[in-house]
Amino acid sequence: MATVTIDKNNFQSDVLQASEPVVVDFWAEWCGPCKMIAPALEEISAELDGKVKIAKVNIDENPEIAAQFGVRSIPTLMLFKGGEVADMKVGAAPKTALSAWIGGNVA
Repeated sequence: MATVTIDKNNFQSDVLQASEPVVVDFWAEWCGPCKMIAPALEEISAELDGKVKIAKVNIDENPEIAAQFGVRSIPTLMLFKGGEVADMKVGAAPKTALSAWIGGNVA
């Protein structure tokens, strides 16, 4: 499954009410590190299809969602389970580290 684009219209249904864990990538078009991790997140999304959903929130287009969760720097990855933030990772990381973090939280 490819990553899912999230905005204020589908955040509630696709993240907070999701049956599976959801990793939300808070990013922006101008953010170099955000662009650096995007391909890794796409690959992880395909590898863990059915176990986790990976969603992307553009903070420039959805500042209210970023503010609601206190996002101060990007990229910020938040793992939601049962509508609650279960874990968070700030900053870019190599695919191996992202896979280990996501995999360790959804296993």
